[in-house]
Amino acid sequence: MPFDPTLAAIRFGCGLSPSIAPPVSVAEMVAALSGPDRMAGRFPIPGPLQSDPTEAHWRDIQRDRRLSAASADAALIAEVDAAFEAARAATLASRRAHMIAVLSRNVTATDGFRERLVRFWADHFTIRSRASITAHLVAPTIEAAIRPHVTGTFADMLRAVVTSPMMIQYLDQGRSVGPRSPQGLRTGRGLNENLAREVLELHTVGVGAGYTQDDVRELAELFTGLNYRPEVGFVFQRQAVEPGAETVLGVTYDREASLDQVFAVLDDLALHPETARHIARKLAVHFVADNPDPSLVAALEVRYLQTGGDLGALAATLLDHPAAWAAERAKIKQPFDFVTSAFRALGVTARELDRLTVADLRQMVEIPLRIMGQDWEKPIGPDGWPEEAAAWVTPQGMAGRIDWAMRVPVRVLPRLPDPRDFARTALGPAVPENVAFAASAAEDRAVGVGVVLSSAAFQRR
Repeated sequence: MPFDPTLAAIRFGCGLSPSIAPPVSVAEMVAALSGPDRMAGRFPIPGPLQSDPTEAHWRDIQRDRRLSAASADAALIAEVDAAFEAARAATLASRRAHMIAVLSRNVTATDGFRERLVRFWADHFTIRSRASITAHLVAPTIEAAIRPHVTGTFADMLRAVVTSPMMIQYLDQGRSVGPRSPQGLRTGRGLNENLAREVLELHTVGVGAGYTQDDVRELAELFTGLNYRPEVGFVFQRQAVEPGAETVLGVTYDREASLDQVFAVLDDLALHPETARHIARKLAVHFVADNPDPSLVAALEVRYLQTGGDLGALAATLLDHPAAWAAERAKIKQPFDFVTSAFRALGVTARELDRLTVADLRQMVEIPLRIMGQDWEKPIGPDGWPEEAAAWVTPQGMAGRIDWAMRVPVRVLPRLPDPRDFARTALGPAVPENVAFAASAAEDRAVGVGVVLSSAAFQRR
């Protein structure tokens, strides 16, 4: 199939816009992806160690609260309570700022494909905060570990994610200690296999790759030593490393207790043929169809292996393949993409988004996303959000979308567009007849715009 600007914006970007032209060619999309990351510069998100408040600061406050609870000093208790409330307010403010930045990037990006790739890889390497004191650190982790590598190598991204404090915390890696290590012998603690299992099952070779429980255990033994400290971030604790050589998928890694051995196994897993197959299919499923054309998957797999896991080259191969431009819009937008593409079609500006308060975001984004089935930064499990249409086309999910479409646009914009014009803006030149008729027959602009956003045509990409 030939290149289609409308499909380019809807299937591979963040949606159509009245003020941002769709891409005109694959070459333009690849050039934009290869160029500077303008959205990160325009809407910055600090890294985990720079986000206010840091986890270390929160832990200091928790320690002070425990100590003050045993004190009869009313002034000290009041001071500690005030510090706690200030940190809680700062956490909410940071989380709001991060959400506004992510929304603004998706709503105003001229390089929408980059934003989609960031979300794809963030879902591939799903993380979730397991404590209130780190609830605002998901977006900063994506910013530090995922975003810089979307046009780099998969091996570099894998290294960055596996050693990120949030992943270590999410999968309990900090509790994993080699039973025969100095720390293990002293404390009696043992292995936790969560991170090793998910690296094999979800992040690299995939569940059907034929690895065994022995592979999981020995990878977990290689991972002993991976930990973090809130005040400095990732650390490698040699005293926790299980001694002895380990063998993973037939490759033996020597007895040296070092981070180099961890990186060696991650690099080997990144270049494994099963990893290429797993990622190729997952990329095609996410962007094109739940049951993608086998030739597209094969082309992506070959390109991955040829380039040593070059993700920029992989993205270009996806765009270059004829099957990527099939006319049928086979994918259902996930709720976040529905909301941001709606904002984008409405012409919502970054300034208008920045006016939204914490309460506004709860009412217009967080609660609706939860109702639609995609709780903000709270995936159900480490396998991320489902891809199949049936997971999103549910009575509750669709009711949530319709309610959002009818209720939220008029709250964000002081004056809504004419529904007849909006249908072409949101859907492109080929507006289905039933949608065009419903938009023109609506009793007012709010209903007409809601009809367009609720239509099956707008839900698909």
